[in-house]
Amino acid sequence: MAESSRRLVTDATNSPQGYFQSTSLSSVVGLNAKNGRWALIQAVGQNIRWRDDGTDPTDAVGMLLLVGNPMPYYGDLKTIRFIETAASAELNVSVYY
Repeated sequence: MAESSRRLVTDATNSPQGYFQSTSLSSVVGLNAKNGRWALIQAVGQNIRWRDDGTDPTDAVGMLLLVGNPMPYYGDLKTIRFIETAASAELNVSVYY
């Protein structure tokens, strides 16, 4: 396991607040995270695009989340939006406080 992958495990000061999964990303989706300070986000099957600046991503525009590379996200969980770059993408999100 790569050193950077081991750092993504949360420590005892983080309290799990929930889990979110979307298997329908052909249109833009957001998170239903009411109580959380940060999230660990993972793309499965296909890459996913995301934006958190108030504009929806498209399959060609936005930050790229690569399959198999979990991303910690510390921004406003209510503003981040996702869309798949190709059919059959899944989004897995664990939210922490």
